[in-house]
Amino acid sequence: MKIGIEAQRLFRPKKHGVEIVALELIKHLQQIDKQNEYYIFVKEDTDDTCITATENFHIIKLPARPYPIWEQVSLPRAIRQYRPDVLHCTANTAPLFPGVRTVITLHDVIFMESVNFKGTTYQNFGNLYRRAIVPRVARKHQLITVSGYEANNIIKTLGTPPEQVTVVHNGVSGMFRQITDPVALAASRERYKLPASFILFFANPAPKKNTPNTLAAFAWYCRQYPATTIKLVITDSSNTYIRQQIKELQLEDILPRLQILDYIAYKDLPAVYSLASLYLYPSLRESFGLPLLEAQACGTPVVTSNTSCMPEIAGDAAIFADPYDAASIGEAIAQALHVPAATAGLQERGFANARKYSWEAAAQKMRRIYEAG
Repeated sequence: MKIGIEAQRLFRPKKHGVEIVALELIKHLQQIDKQNEYYIFVKEDTDDTCITATENFHIIKLPARPYPIWEQVSLPRAIRQYRPDVLHCTANTAPLFPGVRTVITLHDVIFMESVNFKGTTYQNFGNLYRRAIVPRVARKHQLITVSGYEANNIIKTLGTPPEQVTVVHNGVSGMFRQITDPVALAASRERYKLPASFILFFANPAPKKNTPNTLAAFAWYCRQYPATTIKLVITDSSNTYIRQQIKELQLEDILPRLQILDYIAYKDLPAVYSLASLYLYPSLRESFGLPLLEAQACGTPVVTSNTSCMPEIAGDAAIFADPYDAASIGEAIAQALHVPAATAGLQERGFANARKYSWEAAAQKMRRIYEAG
């Protein structure tokens, strides 16, 4: 069988959730499937060694073009050339006229639930594009999503028949484990100039990441515990964006307690998680929440939201807070750092919870879907 996988942004140097999911899925399909023929369609970019071709896995690089043109013109042209039996589109959208049986991983339908322009220009355009394309392609093709919570959202929001939506949970890469080697830890601490004690937060400017409330929560915590020296390490965001939020919230007093990083390389994340005293994930809305599992796998306490998919995915291995209430997040931070009873057994439960989510299991399930015809 010939299987095509759309992974347009796989070679981008700074990968985020959707690209990491596609990368791990493809790597594990390579490990388990030596029979079917795969064609991985990617856009030319700089990180073109993150995955390599094998005897039955062919990497098809298509010229870099704007996302809609690449997806609606370049990809269908490549499909006609290589003629796969099925096409798996991994990042929410798909060609309107693929000319082949298509399976779409629809990570979420957040873009259908509300429209605002508080994100970056790129994020705003992406949301409008998905809003235009997804309802049209979702009616025609089998949908994959990553949690029971999101499956219910898709069914409700798009009116999709339940039998058309299949849940395939994401997995946790084996690279995520507690790092105890002092040399490796010291190297990561030095590489990113990390403080002796810190809370880790990925502050993507997308509104769902809840950066303003997280900053306000940290400020609340600092006021309640003025003797603490712990810092908030913020990554995945620009210094300008964070300083703008600080100014709007009038929280300039916490600036000395912040360390703002541009990006932490994927390979360095296990050590950084292991160094952190706490991982903050108080998102307003997620479809899966892979980083909270990565942190759990590294033995790091997690504070996350009591809404959306987070209770489903975090299980009994996190401290939960109301993401709309900065004081609630602040209180959860204080519990994690100062109340031993709140974290008793949390690390062991985190290890056990993370082990439930396997990329091999996800790849096996996707292979069965491809072959179902």
